[in-house]
Amino acid sequence: MHVNLFDPYQSGQSIIHRMDPRAKLVVTILFILSNAFLPDGAWLAFLFSWGMVLFAGGLAGLGPFYPLKRSFIALPFFLAGISAIFAVPGRAIGFLDMGPWRLVATDTGILRFASIVARSWISVQMAILLTATTQFPDIVHALRHLKVPQILVSIIVFMYRYLFVLIDEAVRLLRARQARSAQSTSGTGGGSIRWRARVTGNLAGQLFLRSYERSERVYAAMLSRGYQGQLLTLNPHEWHLKDWLLSCLAILLLFLFQWIARI
Repeated sequence: MHVNLFDPYQSGQSIIHRMDPRAKLVVTILFILSNAFLPDGAWLAFLFSWGMVLFAGGLAGLGPFYPLKRSFIALPFFLAGISAIFAVPGRAIGFLDMGPWRLVATDTGILRFASIVARSWISVQMAILLTATTQFPDIVHALRHLKVPQILVSIIVFMYRYLFVLIDEAVRLLRARQARSAQSTSGTGGGSIRWRARVTGNLAGQLFLRSYERSERVYAAMLSRGYQGQLLTLNPHEWHLKDWLLSCLAILLLFLFQWIARI
């Protein structure tokens, strides 16, 4: 498995690609915070925020709906907020019986849940756009310039860099298990459920031990090659006038969205 499988970066020479990664990261963080502070039911402001994402995707040369298509993978996680339908006080509009319990769905709860989904979906699309137009080493350098703790940056770097190695190791362990659990042509065999559960636990332990041992070897190899806790990049990071202009324009739009949501 190659590391590029996990790299969402789309090469290009658009104005968004050429922006300083610090500017893009700051705008993305402010955009997500702006969505978080929008009041429930501010549908016009949500629409304008989504329009900003679509416009930025068009400027990046990815097409306006590129972030939208990639964001569907995050939809199952939005169900974490479904409890708001029954937890927020309001006018009862329905019931859900679960044995001895009766859950009451309220209009305010549904509004809260729909707003959570809108905020999260739009924010995910902006994050997808950031990773699609910015190389990972540049994002790491932007985090360092923004004074994110070095230990946190290093954790992010190594998690991203060696994720494909960890998956390769897991695939080899699963292949070994399959080779040792014969199955007849009729579909029977292959071990009982209890045996499979025990083997799965052993696989998880083996994966942890192998990962720990490999991390020690990798770290020793990096130290012998002069690693000092920093990930270097060949791309120069310089703020230009266009970076200031685009960043200020984006921030002004975010303030405008907040004002629209409250009038």
